[in-house]
Amino acid sequence: MSLWLRSCQRRYLNTVVTRRGLQCPTRTRRGKLQSDAVVRRRCSTVQGEVRVRFAPSPTGFLHLGGLRTALYNYIFAKKYGGAFILRLEDTDQSRLVPGAAESIEDMLEWAGIPPDESPRQGGPAGPYLQSQRLDLYSQTAQQLLESGQAYYCFCSPQRLELLKKAALRSGETPRYDNRCRHLRVDQVQEKLAQGTAHVIRFRLEEGVEPFQDLIFGWNRHEVAQVEGDPVVIKADGFPTYHLANIVDDHYMKISHVLRGSEWLISTSKHLLMYRALGWTPPTFGHLPLLMNKDGSKLSKRQGDIFIQSFQRDGILPEALLDITTNCGSGFSTNRMGRRIDELISEFNPSKITTHSALLDLERLPEFNRIHLQQRIEDDERCLLLIKDLQVQIQQAYTTEIQDEEVLHEDYIRRVLHLRKGHISSLKELVSPGYSYLWVRPSFSSQQVTAFTAEAHHIASLVLKLMEERGEELTVDQLSEDLKTLAKQAKATKYRDVMKLLRLVLSGLQQGPSVAEMMVSLGRAEISHRFQKLPDLLSRKWPVC
Repeated sequence: MSLWLRSCQRRYLNTVVTRRGLQCPTRTRRGKLQSDAVVRRRCSTVQGEVRVRFAPSPTGFLHLGGLRTALYNYIFAKKYGGAFILRLEDTDQSRLVPGAAESIEDMLEWAGIPPDESPRQGGPAGPYLQSQRLDLYSQTAQQLLESGQAYYCFCSPQRLELLKKAALRSGETPRYDNRCRHLRVDQVQEKLAQGTAHVIRFRLEEGVEPFQDLIFGWNRHEVAQVEGDPVVIKADGFPTYHLANIVDDHYMKISHVLRGSEWLISTSKHLLMYRALGWTPPTFGHLPLLMNKDGSKLSKRQGDIFIQSFQRDGILPEALLDITTNCGSGFSTNRMGRRIDELISEFNPSKITTHSALLDLERLPEFNRIHLQQRIEDDERCLLLIKDLQVQIQQAYTTEIQDEEVLHEDYIRRVLHLRKGHISSLKELVSPGYSYLWVRPSFSSQQVTAFTAEAHHIASLVLKLMEERGEELTVDQLSEDLKTLAKQAKATKYRDVMKLLRLVLSGLQQGPSVAEMMVSLGRAEISHRFQKLPDLLSRKWPVC
């Protein structure tokens, strides 16, 4: 067994974060690897400096699948006192989306999982944009060429397309036939001298050695048998993912690579490159896929899975983090309402399973309701909600607000505390169903008389009640007061008294309890609205 494999295995066995139930290899007296159920991978002793990275391509905006990968990396780093790094893999220049790079970092910060090192933050291992590290990839490719582990390929795009079509006609998986691997040195020099367009390919060798994945256990993929030699430097001089990611992981001293399970099959290829360069690879962990609740693929084409759309819809970042971890694995509990500090404390890598995480976005309002309530109950975070809601109220009711009191901090705070646990987002509070909180309602005398002929009398009872009550109104006390008030109406049933009160207070026939409406509006505003009622009945036209 090679020294490289032995050192690699020692690294995995010493530092790997593992799952309960998977068997570890132990050695017999003859030195052979053997499974032993007694020996288990341990996840409580991650050794050395932990450095993990999230490396998206700015060919699109951050979506839920990417956020989940970033989240697990962030949690892993904070759990073990390490660093969380954002690296943008922008080498595919033809597919870059303007603004995507900045937006990705914006969304990570909004979500509450900001990177420690990034294009924006900087750091000791920068630059953190791959397009600014081209010299490093070129030097590494040259090292591979000089050691015979890579070669120049002069095959034209037309020839490669013909190979692909021929393979598909035969029902085979398209692969490069490694033709240029066998060019003589003089042939290569002649083509280079002529300026023939070329790429650089890595020479895949058979005899791939096994690696231990944090989640999927021992793996081995004989890539040379199913793939052609991969391109590592493209014709435009930019590296492919396969080269750039291992170069950056090496020089950025990444200790653990946590990425989607779709990359599991490529890991053997990457380990061959590590071996060719004489580098020690990081520990790999491949996260199970995030999928729709019906098991279908979570597609970017769905549109609503992008983080910016959730932000626009009033979804709280804590709710997104909570639902994406709640539907997966890796935590000691699976309760709703966990914030990031609780996710970190409850994180247990040994509990990450290989099963796909099924995401039920129909439950997102429920998660958001819980986290919105938590924010309201926290004075400091509630103040941020108040400022947000002030802006939304002004935008929704710019010319309709009659009393600036509705924008005051104390008034909005009272509304939030009364509605906590009932609303799923702040946006609900600026919907028509809650407009009475911000603008005075309009209604007609016909609507009033449809409930009772005693509207004058009932209005006077409400005004008298407001005079008797102090500034501090409570829902429980008012509920009792309104029962007593309704009994003083001579010919109007309790139900119709409540309908009248609700109409005058809100112009609506549904919503929170009448007592809660009154507490929300406050003593002065209640009196103002009921003082207008006699005037309405005498004039016979709507009033507000």
